[in-house]
Amino acid sequence: MANTNSVRQIREAKMMSKAELARKADVTVQTIDRIEKGNECRLDTKRKIILALGYKLADRTRIFEDENSSPPELPKKLI
Repeated sequence: MANTNSVRQIREAKMMSKAELARKADVTVQTIDRIEKGNECRLDTKRKIILALGYKLADRTRIFEDENSSPPELPKKLI
């Protein structure tokens, strides 16, 4: 199943190569390539990529837009 993400667009806007992002995120270039093509990845890998792109974890939906990356909404009583 393909996931929508903005990894490639953000990486290119920052003038970063796949190899540079992979090094900063401590993953392989093949992992970056698969993610940019919309393949699934582990939550830990998403976390590494978000931080390597210079974002905060709270900004995850700007990068990974699939429904699995958003936390469930809290009931109004808990907010």
